[in-house]
Amino acid sequence: MSSLRAFNALIKTHHITSRKKVAKLRKAADNYNCFVLLRSGGSPGIMYCEGEKESVDQWVNTVQRLRYKDYQLVARPAPVERTVAAELQDSIRTVGCYEIETVRSFAAKMDSLGIHSWWKKAMGFISE
Repeated sequence: MSSLRAFNALIKTHHITSRKKVAKLRKAADNYNCFVLLRSGGSPGIMYCEGEKESVDQWVNTVQRLRYKDYQLVARPAPVERTVAAELQDSIRTVGCYEIETVRSFAAKMDSLGIHSWWKKAMGFISE
């Protein structure tokens, strides 16, 4: 992710349990040079992707082809808008696919990335 402007996308599904599909998501994250975070193991399944615009678009297309149950692109690929505190920190993300087991842990990671409010709004937890 060498560009100055990172893009991100958020996907919600019924669940993420198939290890074969997770392996394909990991491979796509590596192939497209993206940082990917998955909330796997139960319901809901949540997928966050960050990288260059074309990379995020390609990764989202990969997810669509996997035909997840109740697939929802809740936040289309768009420029990342971080909180001021997070912008001051090093915003480089390590390319790859990482799994988190709970929604609470996922929310904490979104907070550390400076996008917690964006995430809560996209997930429908808050209206504004």
